[in-house]
Amino acid sequence: MNHRLKIPGGPLAASQFFLKGTFMRQKFALRLLSGVAFASALLAATVVPRLAMAQDNPVAEAVEFTPDKVNTFSGAFLAARTADVDHDYATAIALYQKALNFEPANLDIRERLMVSLLMNGQFDESLKHVEALKGDDAVERITTIVRGLEAIRKGSYADAEKILTYKGGNDLDRLTHALLIGWAKVGAGKGAEAIKQIKALKGPDWFKVFTQYHLGAMALVAGDTATARTNLSAAITSQEAVATTPDTFMRSVMALARLEAAQGNKQKALDAISVAERLMLNYAPLKALRQSIEKGEKPEQQVTDATQGASAVLFSIGSALNRQGAEEMVSLYLQISHALDPKSADTLILLGGIAEKLEQPKQAIELYGRVPQDSPMRRISELQLGLTLAQTGDVDGAKEHLKKLIESDPTDIRSYIAYGSVLSDAKDFAEMAKTYDKAVEVVGPAPRPSDWSVFFQRGIAYERLKEWDKAEPNFRKALELNPDQPQVLNYLGYSWVDMNRNLEDGLNMIRKAVDLRPDDGYIVDSLGWAYYRLGRYDDAVTELERAVQLRAGDATINDHLGDAYWRVGRQLEAKFQWQRALTMKPEMTEIPKIEQKIRDGLADAGPPPVQTAMASPAATAPATPPATPPGAAQPNAPITADYIVSEGDTLSKIATDRLGDKERAREILEMNPELKRNPNRLFPGQLIKIPAKSN
Repeated sequence: MNHRLKIPGGPLAASQFFLKGTFMRQKFALRLLSGVAFASALLAATVVPRLAMAQDNPVAEAVEFTPDKVNTFSGAFLAARTADVDHDYATAIALYQKALNFEPANLDIRERLMVSLLMNGQFDESLKHVEALKGDDAVERITTIVRGLEAIRKGSYADAEKILTYKGGNDLDRLTHALLIGWAKVGAGKGAEAIKQIKALKGPDWFKVFTQYHLGAMALVAGDTATARTNLSAAITSQEAVATTPDTFMRSVMALARLEAAQGNKQKALDAISVAERLMLNYAPLKALRQSIEKGEKPEQQVTDATQGASAVLFSIGSALNRQGAEEMVSLYLQISHALDPKSADTLILLGGIAEKLEQPKQAIELYGRVPQDSPMRRISELQLGLTLAQTGDVDGAKEHLKKLIESDPTDIRSYIAYGSVLSDAKDFAEMAKTYDKAVEVVGPAPRPSDWSVFFQRGIAYERLKEWDKAEPNFRKALELNPDQPQVLNYLGYSWVDMNRNLEDGLNMIRKAVDLRPDDGYIVDSLGWAYYRLGRYDDAVTELERAVQLRAGDATINDHLGDAYWRVGRQLEAKFQWQRALTMKPEMTEIPKIEQKIRDGLADAGPPPVQTAMASPAATAPATPPATPPGAAQPNAPITADYIVSEGDTLSKIATDRLGDKERAREILEMNPELKRNPNRLFPGQLIKIPAKSN
């Protein structure tokens, strides 16, 4: 069941950045998406083992190539574009420079060279090209921002204001330029004017999730404590900020805590930290800040001048845009931000994560290694570095690195999770089980809801060792801690169906997992395969066809669909799916099985499992009554009530406590579609709809 464990990664329209050059008509469509995505890159990446990573992404044998071997314009340009598309910016820069030497007046090449330099973190080296291209409409958005930031960095604040003046109609650009001009005014000693200008800024409601933090930070630098406190307090109580800009929300919390500590308000500082701890218990900088304040210390603010403030603007925007498909634009924002504040650890961590997404693990390792040794985020960077070593194929190096981290702090659960992930990839399930046994000892007798992943991982290890009597209690414990976790519901439910146990409960679990993650091809495949195991082949075909649409390149899902096609008499299509599965690098043990099916087909299925008392819904559903005429009353429309989420709430807990039946969590999910793709997005104070008790 390895394929079942892979994790794939209310929008506000943001912006489009594009180059209009002859060779570069590439657009980056960006969205500001809702959803809490704290800088817990480690836990997000390792909640479920990254199985078969080495198999799915084998390290290709390097082909020796050096730019100095290229001796024509066309050769340099084409090789540069290839390196560019592969996100190998160092090679692209060398080749674009060579192409530019052949044709110094070629704007297209200079544009791409400038962008590649910025994407590679070479801000200073980009400046001469930025200046040369400042009148080029194709890259005006980039050159204006970079020129304005360089003016702020040099202390030429009046020049920065002139450069950054914006008269266009794009909301995101308008916000970005206004905030940068505000910081230029702060740098020039005009803090009150900057604050007045940002307060007067008109725009969509989502502006405030950015302006509140920056107003607070500007006021701190300007010495206006009252304004800083007001705006930072508003920023940390904003539900929209938590969902849309979690990294900036965390900066707001820490800025307010530092402010209160500096004012001698120790308890208020700790109260501010508590707001974030409800959402992120193990965030290292937050933990370090709490310890510092508890000792009576007064930690320095992260943003102390206009240059760091301007860097924070690019960080705020970039981190908010950090979603699937926007990696290049986000990397551009964050690299520019990093140039202005090179010691910002959270920026380096985010850049490392983006490098991983862009399949540049060596660059990711280099970025993680640059996190300052004295930063509270250094350990997070070390954990990510260990995981990325495994991604490059250096599994032994990854193991040694992560074992040393466990030895350096045996109480840090994250180290066990990271090491366990590498062991899972290496299929060393015995050592994986031992590792999670130790992790459970560290968790102790009173696990928190956030510890569900430790028990889930231990359950997987024992299931792979075929020790189900040890695996099942761990899956149950994980669900007890997090009843709405789709991966656990899917894994336990499928395991039961696969073993012909608890069939009804197992199938209901998988259905619930699909409700929670309707776009997860692996979970949809589980539902289809469960139907297949139960002899419900038509239902299996329906779900497996949908799973293949969601995960077209997965060998196991295509193999499953072939089996289902065979059972419903679609034998030619079955053989086609099996042939497809063979082209998708299935596990070695599966290849001879698939080849035999192509030759001989499937044997008779025999009777369905004895426990199957569940008829297909289509067979048992009552006749559909006539549709209600337009405008007629809907007597059976659900009656809803408002509910404010409390700390510790889950959908199942709310359904049990308020409705008396945890299975009604599905109804709550249907009434709150924004939770469908992320049921863990519940947070204290959130207002949701639930069925009225009379239902």
